[in-house]
Amino acid sequence: MARSLLCVVLLTLSLPGFAQMDRTTPAFYVVLNALTRNCTVADKVPHTDTPNITVASDTVYKTRAEAEAAAKTLAPCKQ
Repeated sequence: MARSLLCVVLLTLSLPGFAQMDRTTPAFYVVLNALTRNCTVADKVPHTDTPNITVASDTVYKTRAEAEAAAKTLAPCKQ
């Protein structure tokens, strides 16, 4: 019983550490507008409540230049 209680206490104290995301490196995404078929580069993931805006690729780019180069080569952006 004491061992179970100790495990629960330690797990409860460690959970906030798992919830924090390490966002020290920049992240860029290629975003597709389904109505105009144009791709743009964004520094935030688009919200899911916007119906016509989606992420064109699952890749997260470290620099804006990498994301812009990928936007020119992705299949959904070429159409």
